[in-house]
Amino acid sequence: MEALLTRRSVRKYRDEPVRAAVIHEMLDAAMHAPSGNDEQPWHFIVIDDRRLLEAIPGIHSAAKMARGAPLAILVCGDPRLAVIHDMWLLDCAAATENLMLAAWERGIGSVWTGVQHRPHRVDAFRQLLGIPEPVVPFALVVMGYPAGQPPRTVERYREDRVHKNAW
Repeated sequence: MEALLTRRSVRKYRDEPVRAAVIHEMLDAAMHAPSGNDEQPWHFIVIDDRRLLEAIPGIHSAAKMARGAPLAILVCGDPRLAVIHDMWLLDCAAATENLMLAAWERGIGSVWTGVQHRPHRVDAFRQLLGIPEPVVPFALVVMGYPAGQPPRTVERYREDRVHKNAW
């Protein structure tokens, strides 16, 4: 519960690389996400090349923090692996959340930036990273050891959003 209630989006990072073993652990957690029919229709591109990280803000205006990050992971979906149409979207969202919670557990801050819903971002990431069709870039998670402590969230539970047995 602590990770769920205290994880915050982190956009400023220390100049400290994330070890390969830690990246492996986070990806393992992402791949343990639930998926429809256990299809696991995801691929992950680990981005730690400074040139690529600096190019990302030109593709994704909400991912400016990538310039100062040591790492980003692009979660991609492969619709060919999903028997149920568009279920891959939900599966990739679950994998993205697992990735971010695993990062929090290891002291790594992260921020989820959407890609899939913007065709120009999808095309630009395909070109930058050589992603084949029909694989779809879904979300970019920018990450690194936090340069500061993000503010704690206020209570987010809202009774007015809870309905029992009917609307």
